[in-house]
Amino acid sequence: MPEQPAPEAPGALRLNLRIISVVIFNFAAYLTIGLPLAVLPGYVHDVMGYSAFWAGLVVSLQYFATLVSRPHAGRFADLLGPKRVVVAGLCGCLISGLCYALAALTATLPMVSLLLLCFGRIVLGIGQSFAGTGSTLWGVGVVGSLHIGRVISWNGIFTYGAMAIGAPLGVGIYRWGGLLLLAGVVTAIALLAVLMALPRPAVKSSKGRPLPFRAVLGKIWRFGTLLAMGSAGFGVIATFITLFYQDKGWDGAAWALTLFSGAFVGTRLLFPNAINRHGGLMVAAVCFAVEAVGLFLVWGAADPWMAKLGALLTGAGFSLVFPAIGVVAVKAVPAQNQGSALATYTAFMDLALGITGPLAGLVMSYAGVPVIYLVSALLVCLAMLLTLKARHATAESA
Repeated sequence: MPEQPAPEAPGALRLNLRIISVVIFNFAAYLTIGLPLAVLPGYVHDVMGYSAFWAGLVVSLQYFATLVSRPHAGRFADLLGPKRVVVAGLCGCLISGLCYALAALTATLPMVSLLLLCFGRIVLGIGQSFAGTGSTLWGVGVVGSLHIGRVISWNGIFTYGAMAIGAPLGVGIYRWGGLLLLAGVVTAIALLAVLMALPRPAVKSSKGRPLPFRAVLGKIWRFGTLLAMGSAGFGVIATFITLFYQDKGWDGAAWALTLFSGAFVGTRLLFPNAINRHGGLMVAAVCFAVEAVGLFLVWGAADPWMAKLGALLTGAGFSLVFPAIGVVAVKAVPAQNQGSALATYTAFMDLALGITGPLAGLVMSYAGVPVIYLVSALLVCLAMLLTLKARHATAESA
């Protein structure tokens, strides 16, 4: 992607609007992801009559496809430009909606219907990686690489906002009109997004010979590892806080999740310039410290309010970790490889969230639920120390 600064220095509102005008396409993509998320497991298990394994597989196929296709999304964004990649990703979301519709229409043929759902989830996963990576790079091309941290932050806000809106909305649509209506809504959203994206001007790709994937990975794996370690705290809160509350005999786990999500989004909105002012690694180190305090509070919570405060601090701390380290990771490669770098960097979080669940479940089975928050807190502390070490090494080499 181009390294040129934005041609002018717009005010904060105008700058944000220019970013939003592009990352809105990622919002559309993640809305098509969120809408069927809470519906499909129950549909496969209760309506189609398949086991819980198949219900889980239908959902998980999307995440696996996203992880595998991330590097390819970045490579295509570097070669073809981010606009084309975004449009291709949105088309994948559209195809997934059509597959859901065909699955509903072939409900009397359970195997065919299941295969259509699986294919739709795979295509959706590819669409997710293309739309997410492409929209970030498109936004950077629109406002300049100086504001890459802000672009990544807004992209994350729209991502989690779409997921938060999509899940309950999808349940309501399904109750009203079944899977066929839900499929129609998914298809319509993706089609509208494609039609809105096509007329928008593309940004120029950087000239130059791109580095091979192995070289890109060699330059950013340390930053990806830091992200993966921080993502463990995010994973155990999002996945297991309900079980933690049940283990304690408390009510109100939903409030803990609300505080976690609200703090995550709120921190990005309150500190949009922190990365530019203080540097990515410094912001990341502070965020790791806050996240670790939150996880320690959850682990040692003797009352529900302590767990809620811990969830809030964990969400606030993790909020800026991705954009803060991402800024440094992307700038570690030439401009023509920024797409590959961003996609590969993001894949570390995909992988971390994928393995956190089973590993934390294994730890819980032997040591109890609270221990996973202690282990995650210690892992985040290690990430903080490694980040400070990387910042010190960077300062010395400057």
